[in-house]
Amino acid sequence: MTTTAAAPRRVLAPLSGLLLGMFVSMVASTVVSTSLPVIVHDLGGDQGVFTWVVTATLLTTAISTPIWGKLADLVDRKRLYQVALVIFVLATAVAGFAQDPTSLIASRAVQGIGAGGLAALSQVLMADIISPRERGRYMGLFGAVMAVATVGGPLLGGVITDSVGWRWNFFVSLPIAVSALLMVQRTIPRSAPSGSRPRIDVVGIVLLSTAVSLLLIWITNAGSAFDWWGVETALMVGGSIVATILFVVVELRTAEPLVPLTLFRDRTFSLSVIASIATGIAMFGASVFLGQYMQMARGATPTEAGLMTIPMIVGLLLSSVGVGALITRYGRWKPYLVLGSLLLTAGAALLSTIHYDTDFVLVSVFMLLLGAGVGMTMQNLVLIVQNSARPSEIGVASSGITFFRSLGGTVGVSLMGAALASRVTELFAGAQERIGTALADLGPAGAEWAATLQSGALPQVSTLPEGLRVIVEDIYAQGISSAFVIAVPFAVVSVVAILLLPNAPLSGMTTIERRDAADADLATVSVPQGMDALTTTGAVPVLGEDARRIDDRDRD
Repeated sequence: MTTTAAAPRRVLAPLSGLLLGMFVSMVASTVVSTSLPVIVHDLGGDQGVFTWVVTATLLTTAISTPIWGKLADLVDRKRLYQVALVIFVLATAVAGFAQDPTSLIASRAVQGIGAGGLAALSQVLMADIISPRERGRYMGLFGAVMAVATVGGPLLGGVITDSVGWRWNFFVSLPIAVSALLMVQRTIPRSAPSGSRPRIDVVGIVLLSTAVSLLLIWITNAGSAFDWWGVETALMVGGSIVATILFVVVELRTAEPLVPLTLFRDRTFSLSVIASIATGIAMFGASVFLGQYMQMARGATPTEAGLMTIPMIVGLLLSSVGVGALITRYGRWKPYLVLGSLLLTAGAALLSTIHYDTDFVLVSVFMLLLGAGVGMTMQNLVLIVQNSARPSEIGVASSGITFFRSLGGTVGVSLMGAALASRVTELFAGAQERIGTALADLGPAGAEWAATLQSGALPQVSTLPEGLRVIVEDIYAQGISSAFVIAVPFAVVSVVAILLLPNAPLSGMTTIERRDAADADLATVSVPQGMDALTTTGAVPVLGEDARRIDDRDRD
């Protein structure tokens, strides 16, 4: 099925299943974003638990993404997508029954396995039915769904938390998930699996998991559970380096590598990986710490925090939909990616300057810039990688970009969380005299509030007395702004990487069409007697999409 010949309805029918699957996965994730401070407080967790509730999902998403991508090149992608959706939703439901931080983190880790499949397979399935040139306009639909889920999720989560309790945040996605499964079954065509027998690189999976996990555990706990420079640091960092080296050796020697290192010979893929890391840090860091900023530094309720992050989502929605349409119409993508990377850098740098009393209009502008930058870069980096990848490697190439984006987000959130926790601890120690004065002014109730602050659990800032609340808001605002400083150098590197990307024209053929064309070329070349029978026919007229692609290339 081609997009140039097929009616839009025939394209939108299978896309609807992918869009609904993406919607349910995003809602299940974003619906808890504004209620995480409340959840962690109720379960008796501290800032470290808050960070791990997020990074557990990001870690397993990052690790599982290349596995799903590899399987997508070997077996039926439709079935894989359905399996990923079931895993994600069941783990989300189990998280709703969590009684302690450990069980919540464990269920969120399983949730990430399903999320990795949904993120990787939705891109691969879309490439099967839509050409890169035409994909821009449909990327806008994905951007719209992402924006609705990102806006509606926190708002819904805030309302649910403030009314019936945070546990229902995990259950609300179940009916949507059932609808998504039925829609995928009815609308997504089955893909022809590879003729080769599926081989899973188990050793590569173990080594990759070990390298990433050791790195994240070290980042999260260094400076609190143990010193930055010590035996624990040497063992964890050294172990991560050794596991990474062994992973590279295994991937070079195995017949079916988890991440084919030959992909890095492609300049487009290598530079897109670098840019995706920065995008992941900005996207995941903003989604996690902006919600915390609204509640911990401005005293907002979960519902109010969801409303206050709308400017970022507006920027993401407008840039994603608008740029997607422009790419499809004019066939040019690089100027939009360059502009997006600049906006992302500006947004991250400006958010590193916020305080608890910063004019909210300015904060909204900063969020708008960051959201616009993410919207312009995130999906389009996958688009240009798919455009240059071989049809037989479309799965691993797509999942590779998603993997490094998730990995960047995972490491970034861990770094930002560690910086936030360290800075908050330092600021609380320096504010003991001010806190003591505020507690003394409360009279007999001061002892109770002192015990609350000393428990180590995240405080509910909106419930604190006025004098004490201002001090705590100031502390968390300074901590969160210092966390955003970490994202700035990565964003600058992404600008350089995008500037160096080859400005290749977008293909007008779907992945299936490219694979069929490659097979036809191979069959022609392998039958010399067939070539001998051919006669010269002169110039061949070029029509339709091919003519437009050639014109675009000539203009470039």
